[in-house]
Amino acid sequence: MDHYIDIHLRPDPDFPAAMLMGALYSKLHRALHDLYADDIGVSFPDHKTGVRARTPGDRLRLHAQKSRLEQLMAIPWLTGMRDHVTLDPVQAVPAEAQYRIVRRRQFNTGSLSRAKRYAQRHSIEVEEAQRLMETPAARQIALPFVQVSSRSSGQRFALFIEHGQPQSQPIAGRFNYYGLSSEATVPWF
Repeated sequence: MDHYIDIHLRPDPDFPAAMLMGALYSKLHRALHDLYADDIGVSFPDHKTGVRARTPGDRLRLHAQKSRLEQLMAIPWLTGMRDHVTLDPVQAVPAEAQYRIVRRRQFNTGSLSRAKRYAQRHSIEVEEAQRLMETPAARQIALPFVQVSSRSSGQRFALFIEHGQPQSQPIAGRFNYYGLSSEATVPWF
């Protein structure tokens, strides 16, 4: 992972930034899925945490080898988004960069479908499952998230993203089709 590309959202009076980031990230997910790309990571350099401020920001950074980023950008995955983004050229990662794990975090949000699955697994009534899930679901989540659609299931969901602590050395590994990993790091600068 020695190169990166920054994709900036342009301000748009008709669409909120969160909606545009969700659309951009969903398109990236489809492209990574179609390329079988487990070697491209993402980060959100301008993300904010906190219950009231949790946003991924207006910039999506893609990390990979230069040739892999060029391959990704050669396919038309940004169709329909070109008017909403500005692309920086592929650039080398600065020598003084640190590294971070950027991963998905899942939380119990107390949804009815989750309660139904819990009730079925534990042979209890749905109402009882909902009551049991109320306390964990009541906690407030401070991580940034993006609303995306899954390529495999078609379901829309909130993808919560956690940027781990900065590290001085990179850790190699594979990324999922959202560009996230629970073990591999991406450069952070």
